[in-house]
Amino acid sequence: MESLQPTARVLVEFGPLRITDSVTFTWLIMFTFWLTAWVACRRLMLMPGRVQVTLEGIVSACENAVKEVLPNDYLLVTPFILSLWLFLAVANLLTLVPGFESPTRDLSVTSALAVLVYFSVHWFGIRSEGWRAYLKHYLSPNPVLLPFHLLSEVTRTAALAIRLFGNMMSMDMIAMLLLLIGGLFVPVPILMLHIVEGLVQAYIFGTLALIYIASGIQTQQIGTKKEENPL
Repeated sequence: MESLQPTARVLVEFGPLRITDSVTFTWLIMFTFWLTAWVACRRLMLMPGRVQVTLEGIVSACENAVKEVLPNDYLLVTPFILSLWLFLAVANLLTLVPGFESPTRDLSVTSALAVLVYFSVHWFGIRSEGWRAYLKHYLSPNPVLLPFHLLSEVTRTAALAIRLFGNMMSMDMIAMLLLLIGGLFVPVPILMLHIVEGLVQAYIFGTLALIYIASGIQTQQIGTKKEENPL
């Protein structure tokens, strides 16, 4: 939290191509996850140690959370939601490491995540029942509502991006103001507040993504059941 900037800093520039610190930290997080998963999978044991038990507990907790919302399709959706939760948790707390900045303080990163959620909703919906059954729910209960369905898709995607960006920026701003006013007398409370808020925002973003995906899958499943059982 050494600096508070609404946009990312440009680290390297090759003509029109710019590599910012947000992109660098995002790829660093993804590489760390890949390396951790690779090492963990190479050392799986029937009698797991503490690290394996911890990783299995995280996966099981996420799987149970997704299963409560999507009991029939949780195995399909769990990898995406788990990856989203873990990435956001680490990204939101990265600013606590000296010399690092949270990539989620950049609106372009949160927008990219929101767009990823937007396409995942359609991907899982189409994969679950087919593109015809999925697209049909946009015309129900009346084709006149099609513009409103499309507008809701755009607005909730924008709200998802702005919500995370605004919360992360405001959290850093409050921390900076408190440090300027209180000096070194308030670092521990600020640290605890940042950890809690970062984890909460990661959970909210992932939960909203799960709800959007579930609504896309369940909506077209309900429509299919009504066609099969008109009575």
